[in-house]
Amino acid sequence: CYELPSKDPPHTHHTTPHHTTTHLHPTMAAIARIPVAVKAVFGQVSELKAQTAKPVAKINTTVQAVEWYGPDRAKWLGPLTGEVPSYLTGEFPGDYGWDTAGLSADPETFKAYRETELIHARWAMLGALGCVTPEILDSTDNIPWFKAGSLIFSEGGLDYLGNPSLVHAQSILAILGCQVVLMGLIEGYRVSGGPAGEDLDLLYPGGEYFDPLGLADDPDTFAELKVKEIKNGRLAMFAMFGFYVQAIVTGEGPVANWKAHIADPEGVNGFTEVFATRFVPGN
Repeated sequence: CYELPSKDPPHTHHTTPHHTTTHLHPTMAAIARIPVAVKAVFGQVSELKAQTAKPVAKINTTVQAVEWYGPDRAKWLGPLTGEVPSYLTGEFPGDYGWDTAGLSADPETFKAYRETELIHARWAMLGALGCVTPEILDSTDNIPWFKAGSLIFSEGGLDYLGNPSLVHAQSILAILGCQVVLMGLIEGYRVSGGPAGEDLDLLYPGGEYFDPLGLADDPDTFAELKVKEIKNGRLAMFAMFGFYVQAIVTGEGPVANWKAHIADPEGVNGFTEVFATRFVPGN
């Protein structure tokens, strides 16, 4: 018998079937190992994050609590503050130990002032946004805030945000009546507790109606949000005072004053506008 020649190249050899299924090309083997390696790396990263996330968050929360509450909190004059009044213990948010006039020495007066400040702070934050918005929007003809309300007495009335489909106000009496009724219901609900219960905090009622997103569910987060709210609210009250002064002195809105200052910082600022031009003899 004659043996048929092999069709394989001379340098190759036949192997048994079980060898062909177990030996892979080095490149193919490396590619096959990539998903396993990637999965292992990402698994280690995820595990590391899980191990470190909670301790870091706890440390940050502790640092923030010490920074804004308690006897070791930040003071209004830093290391030069000296001894703070005994009734300012750092229990409440925004307490920097400053009451040189002793206005809050009485506990009931202190409670009333806290409520008054927080309510005014919240209104100031809304008011600052409301003062800037009509001057920014082209749909309202960039009208300054102190002239926007007078549009209700014009022939066409007042369109909120320049859109008649939102609120097309034509009667000042109707607007006043709606505001009194709505705000009266809201304040009555906040003070008395309303149908949600009578044990709600007067300043931070929370619950499904006042905190539907559950931002204050965590006590540590809630304590931090209180500090942020009062700090931003105090800044907003100063901003509103600045808006009043700007309107009286310059006759323009805050956005127009800001643009003029940016265009010429040295020539247009509080000193040159007020002291150098407005309050001089002849003006």
